[in-house]
Amino acid sequence: MTPRLVLILLSLSVMLFGAGTASAQDKGSVNPKPLPPLANPNDPKIGARELFARKVLPAAMPSRVIGSYAKGCLAGAEQMPLNGDTWQVMRLSRNRNWGHPDMIALLKRLAAKAHKDAGWPGILVGDIGQPRGGPALSGHASHQIGLDADIWLTPMPDHMLSREDREEMSAVMMVRDDRLDVDPKVFTPGHVLVLRDAAQEPSVQRIFVNAAIKKALCREARGDRSWLSKIRPWWGHDYHFHIRIKCPAGNTECQGQPSQSEDEGCKPADLAYWFKDSILHPKPETKPSKPRPPMTMAVLPAACKAVLAAPDAKQ
Repeated sequence: MTPRLVLILLSLSVMLFGAGTASAQDKGSVNPKPLPPLANPNDPKIGARELFARKVLPAAMPSRVIGSYAKGCLAGAEQMPLNGDTWQVMRLSRNRNWGHPDMIALLKRLAAKAHKDAGWPGILVGDIGQPRGGPALSGHASHQIGLDADIWLTPMPDHMLSREDREEMSAVMMVRDDRLDVDPKVFTPGHVLVLRDAAQEPSVQRIFVNAAIKKALCREARGDRSWLSKIRPWWGHDYHFHIRIKCPAGNTECQGQPSQSEDEGCKPADLAYWFKDSILHPKPETKPSKPRPPMTMAVLPAACKAVLAAPDAKQ
């Protein structure tokens, strides 16, 4: 990465996306525009997402996780390098390739291990978190404390992606049109090995995938299958998988989740809910849902105010 590109990227603000999810299918922008200044940033009613989205660099503080995955912030975030031998970062305009140092180290380790074990060309890294964590303007109720990361299920191409590619390229759908199983034309044994490598990381607590992918993993996994207990079906993960790691040691303000059951989660009863017709083909809402009020700073842990107020870390 050239020094000029570093300066450009550090000066960019998060793009103001629409109300939809910030998924692998939502395109970014080659020329993102900075968010306008807030008229009254001290207004207690203003959404915390407006404040965190305007911080383009991490806080100059030691690494520290504050709060929970869906209600918190992150001090001393580390940036995932845009390029490595076995990874490339996507959707640069979002400025969401920041995380706790443990997460950044895990992604680098996973990229190398998947390349070795599965012959995977490399991973495409989606959203991790904002420079200071916190709620985002679009997508992701979680990803607030630097311990969540999205990995595309599309293998990394065999060349360096252009900026245009990283903003406009779409991930590959892994699920059949009927939503009952994976598409065998695109979901390969290599995907099983990549997900296994991710789940076998000791710090990984959960991995979210589409239910059809969980079903395929249950069917295809061989040998030690204990890692399957960490793979959880969840909506919206048919193009990518979502890694969540445990609270780092010594981070007493981090509010984690209970450990997984050791059960594989592969019994028909475990997956039946996800394949009900009402879940696969939900009826459209007759009345538009009332939007929830944005999360304010008063809802977040008090220490997040200091994270927001801290000077920018030097890069």
